[in-house]
Amino acid sequence: MAQIKRMECQLEIKSSADKFFDAYKTKAQLMPKMANQIVRDVKLVEGSGWDSESSVRQWYFVAGGKLETCKEMMEKVDDKDRTVVYKLVEGEIMKAFKSWNSILNVMPMGEESLVKWTMEFEKQNDDVPDPVKYGEFLTTWAKNVDTYLLNV
Repeated sequence: MAQIKRMECQLEIKSSADKFFDAYKTKAQLMPKMANQIVRDVKLVEGSGWDSESSVRQWYFVAGGKLETCKEMMEKVDDKDRTVVYKLVEGEIMKAFKSWNSILNVMPMGEESLVKWTMEFEKQNDDVPDPVKYGEFLTTWAKNVDTYLLNV
């Protein structure tokens, strides 16, 4: 029987929740500039725009020291709760996992914000290790975007 597992990682950032959420929701094309050490490139491959639900993007990124690619669909956006659900549809990750969703949630915390990434996944088999390197990638990515936003 299939078992969906969850892993969460979170970090406090100095950027406002709205500004940070907007960067992920509407400015994906700028991510190689905002986080150039780990996000190498991104292309819109389907959809009417970068911020439209059901749009599909091809990412080129570095996780665990290795260049990888994936295609993700922006499955659901909740502006009120500052949440985006991304569904992976293709890429190296999908060789180890039957399904994968990444959920970004950004919450205001006084003058700072809390970024929470939730990874929901189903492993291809029990020998597949937990996706710790992807949690580290998402955390580093968020730190890089925060630094960029504080300096523009």
